[in-house]
Amino acid sequence: MAEPGIHFLDAHGPDGMRLYAIGDVHGRLDLLAAMHRRIESELQWEPVRDWRVIHLGDYVDRGPDSKGVIDFLIEARERDPRNLMLAGNHDIGFLDFLGTPDPEGLFMRYGGVQTALSYGVSLAADASWFGKTETLRRRHAALLEAMPPGHVDFLRSLPFSVTFDDFFFCHAGIRPGIPLEKQNPQDLIWIRDVFHDYTGLFPKIVVHGHTPVPEAEVMANRVNVDTLAWQSGMLTALVVDGADKRILEITIREA
Repeated sequence: MAEPGIHFLDAHGPDGMRLYAIGDVHGRLDLLAAMHRRIESELQWEPVRDWRVIHLGDYVDRGPDSKGVIDFLIEARERDPRNLMLAGNHDIGFLDFLGTPDPEGLFMRYGGVQTALSYGVSLAADASWFGKTETLRRRHAALLEAMPPGHVDFLRSLPFSVTFDDFFFCHAGIRPGIPLEKQNPQDLIWIRDVFHDYTGLFPKIVVHGHTPVPEAEVMANRVNVDTLAWQSGMLTALVVDGADKRILEITIREA
């Protein structure tokens, strides 16, 4: 028999543990740092026995400081392993580009130029060189050389999902009808319509990003906290504290 689904209103986090799930950052170090300061302040003034900060992926591309975001996350995880980071499609796309510099891939077409610039490397997609194999090879080599030790290892280390009590966290969503433990990693970082359009309940509440919305989207079966931070200037998180749930927003209009 299939596991019964859970409605958001009835969902419960672990007793004594507060969860913070942060949406897509896309190079906005300013917003990420501000969100962490807010969380640290809450944990100081409203302490709990335990906590987790869950980052839902897409740390790179589009925004101005992907390198700074990765540096920040590496330091946060080393400082306290309760800071958790999941993989997003752009993070995997960055890894793919580092392995094989495809001029038609996700990285080059959707914000990787800004990522490379944050490492001091120009990959500007202008007509004078874009797609020229030898030039791309040289700039790809320069990007690899510019990356600090540990950045590739960090990207490779990212899991695709994590679960706590009634909540399942991933970047994009899940495929309906497939058990959570058997979800395809490609779906976890890429899925959209078939997941968004599903009106039934899932075994757990799915907390995700990936598809931008003007404000946090709270549904019976899922919560979307991707508020297009790199462009809107608003980074959003879901906070789960036992049976209590709320939305936390940080706004900085200019990068």
